Amino acid sequence: MLRRIIQIDEAKCNGCGACAEACHEGAIAMVDGKAILQREDYCDGLGDCLPVCPTDAISFVEREVESSLEETVPLPCGCPGTQSKVIQHSEKELGTKECRDSSLSQWPVQIRLVPVQAPYFNGANLLIAADCSAYAYGDFHNRFIRNRVTLIGCPKLDAVEYTEKLTEIIRNNPIKSVTIVRMEVPCCGGLERAVVAALKSSEKFLPWQVVTITTDGRIKES
Repeated sequence: MLRRIIQIDEAKCNGCGACAEACHEGAIAMVDGKAILQREDYCDGLGDCLPVCPTDAISFVEREVESSLEETVPLPCGCPGTQSKVIQHSEKELGTKECRDSSLSQWPVQIRLVPVQAPYFNGANLLIAADCSAYAYGDFHNRFIRNRVTLIGCPKLDAVEYTEKLTEIIRNNPIKSVTIVRMEVPCCGGLERAVVAALKSSEKFLPWQVVTITTDGRIKES
């Protein structure tokens, strides 16, 4: 797959480690005092590492990058057949009921857009999910959205603190439970921390759980 990723000039790198700290995806590591791109498939191409590099050792390139998916994996929605690397479901496979039905019960879904109080929060089992998770996990609607009120967000892209608003939602509504669905990448830690902080600040004792999705679309065993 042709993708835009970073490259690091080892001769220019002074080993400060600022790029590794700025990389929310965990793509950059420090080895023997130098920054290296340890996982090309983790690099999102957004370049958060570029402005923090004091020696201009980082630049963008476009090149073929292997996907982190398995060569062949079962279709997670229960449709017949398998998928390999980056291929999509065929029209025949998408014709099944499991693939087409939406379980979304309310709108909007973005954390920044939802009201603090709404009728659909009454007695709700709340799902707070990372934006990417629904794309990574094929059976997301059936497994997570069904029978839940859904809120989604990405602390890296929104660049806002979710804790205060989530605290108000949990505190001011009769929420029954909270499920957090995040990706295994480091930037999703910000979403999990915000929800946990909101649960504590709300001073409510609710059942809650965290489910982590791997980058190849599986539920990570705890």
